[in-house]
Amino acid sequence: MKLVPLGDRVVLKQLVAEETTKSGIVLPGQNKEKPQQAEVIAVGPGGVVDGKEVEMHVKEGQQVIYSKYAGTEVEADEETYIIVRQSDILAVIE
Repeated sequence: MKLVPLGDRVVLKQLVAEETTKSGIVLPGQNKEKPQQAEVIAVGPGGVVDGKEVEMHVKEGQQVIYSKYAGTEVEADEETYIIVRQSDILAVIE
């Protein structure tokens, strides 16, 4: 199954959280916070959304940081994806 976002939406795949800190401390599973970094899997066409022209600024394959409580989680092909609006993406990691 392929997810094709509509309007100004973007499909993200969350990056795996690191299990250890930089100083070498191992984090137990329950204390790990979900990372807010993800890879862009698919990008909607943009266009006119809610009466405003929206130009898409992200591309497939880019890594981004998104708002903590943004989006909707969706499962497809045993993978979990997050669908967010482009405005919920805070930055592109270069």
